[in-house]
Amino acid sequence: MQTLPHIDRIAGHAVLFVMAVPAEYGPALQGRITPLMTGVGPVEAALATGAALARLAAADALPDLVICLGSAGARHLEQTAVYQASRVAYRDMDASALGFPRGVTPLSDLPPELPLLQVPGLPAARLATGASVVSGAGYDAIDADMVDMETYAVARACMAHGVPLIGLRGISDGEAPLGGMLDWTRYLDVIDDRLAAALDVVEAELARGLLG
Repeated sequence: MQTLPHIDRIAGHAVLFVMAVPAEYGPALQGRITPLMTGVGPVEAALATGAALARLAAADALPDLVICLGSAGARHLEQTAVYQASRVAYRDMDASALGFPRGVTPLSDLPPELPLLQVPGLPAARLATGASVVSGAGYDAIDADMVDMETYAVARACMAHGVPLIGLRGISDGEAPLGGMLDWTRYLDVIDDRLAAALDVVEAELARGLLG
């Protein structure tokens, strides 16, 4: 029998936390949550999150909420600051050669951006998910405030199971072109602390009835 994914209890609610890799899971978060690690990119995130939610659904144990958190790139947002995703787009989707607007999944009822659950008290920004690392002039083609590689995929898995999603992202890079891994990892310890502080805000709002 497969072990069910770990569910944290936050302000009386069952919460599944989702992250990409252990590098983003520092001491501050380790003291608060036990996340599902999906791996990097939309394919890995969709596979891991969808499978986890399916197992939970089969056990009649779906969470009340999913929170996807980690790092993101942004050229114009404050570096190391944490933002909640107000909306998330799939920046890799481009079927414009068939007459569909860029970002719209063909033959679906999906809008180009998916709205996410919002937490009062946290700054918000539009997020675009894709399978590429964006750097330098690559931001010129991005119609969003920040970029990541997992949140849209997690959002689609949550939609399939009717579970609301909060997306939290700390800005690790983007102010200057990337020169290697160090430019991504340099501030992950700071972001770890700030994501943990953002979770304190989420917990307070859940206690106030965020989910109704």
